[in-house]
Amino acid sequence: MTWLTWRQFRMAALSVSAGLVAIFVLLGITGPGLVGRTNFTDQDFLFSATIAVLLVLPAVIGVFWGVPLITREVETGTHSLVWNQSITRNRWLTNKLVIGLLASMLAAGLLALAVTWWASPIDAAAGLSTDRSGLNRMQPMVFAARGIVPIGYAAFAFVLGVSVGMVLRRTVVAMAVTLVLFVGVQVGVPFLVRPHALPATTETVAITSESIMGISGDGTGLVQAITVREPAGAWVLGNETVDSSGNVTSPLPDFVRTCLPRPGQSQPAPNRESVGECMAQLGAHGYRQRLTYQPASRFWPLQWVELGYFLVASALLTWFCFRRIRHVS
Repeated sequence: MTWLTWRQFRMAALSVSAGLVAIFVLLGITGPGLVGRTNFTDQDFLFSATIAVLLVLPAVIGVFWGVPLITREVETGTHSLVWNQSITRNRWLTNKLVIGLLASMLAAGLLALAVTWWASPIDAAAGLSTDRSGLNRMQPMVFAARGIVPIGYAAFAFVLGVSVGMVLRRTVVAMAVTLVLFVGVQVGVPFLVRPHALPATTETVAITSESIMGISGDGTGLVQAITVREPAGAWVLGNETVDSSGNVTSPLPDFVRTCLPRPGQSQPAPNRESVGECMAQLGAHGYRQRLTYQPASRFWPLQWVELGYFLVASALLTWFCFRRIRHVS
């Protein structure tokens, strides 16, 4: 039974493996040249590409490995042939799930390991920034392409594809539904789940001319908000101006309108220092900046928590598959 399952699965597995080998070779060639550097602008494309590949890989696994695992057998009727040869439904499904899950987790784990190694010099440099000039590994898009989290995404995507396929029993339709559901999870988890996985750190800091990093207005001279320097390597969830009572203030008080040139007025553009000094009046009037963030030290705890979420979700979907197999005819 195991050999039969592997023969049915091997072409899909080999095609993905060939792509992974090509990526490993590319990273192995370019990776050593990044060590000791401080400027990585020439690697922007490859850096973004590695993130994209790790975000796409679980979706590919779910759509092209998970969905056909059962629906292909149901559509061709070969599952009945196997069940009539003293192979129970549960044993048949167990073999398929075990091989598919192990292959999915291994592929995602190896790719994540290679990308994490390759990008480590870039991540280290970005982790020192306090002005969002680089994407550190705590940022939502990068976080999902580092460490052990991709293993959980791959396992979940695979079992999700199997589950949807067993319900819909039509390969093409199940592929489309699986893709939509998984993309929804990929988008939802970083913004709805991950920020609350561990209690965020909150601190209030003084507003000074040196700490102000960004100013946003509405085009009429009204200053809507400012941002200040952020903790190095952190994932900042909030960078808000608050008054002496702790209430969020937006737009900012009228007395800082003079800090920015009025629309339509012909006057020299203010320099960064003069604007910063002007905006620092906020501090003298009791305003401070409240930062809410997940510090860089939470990277691995958050990785383990999120991996746990996906493994639990995968286990629940697996339980559903064993319940559903009883009704497949």
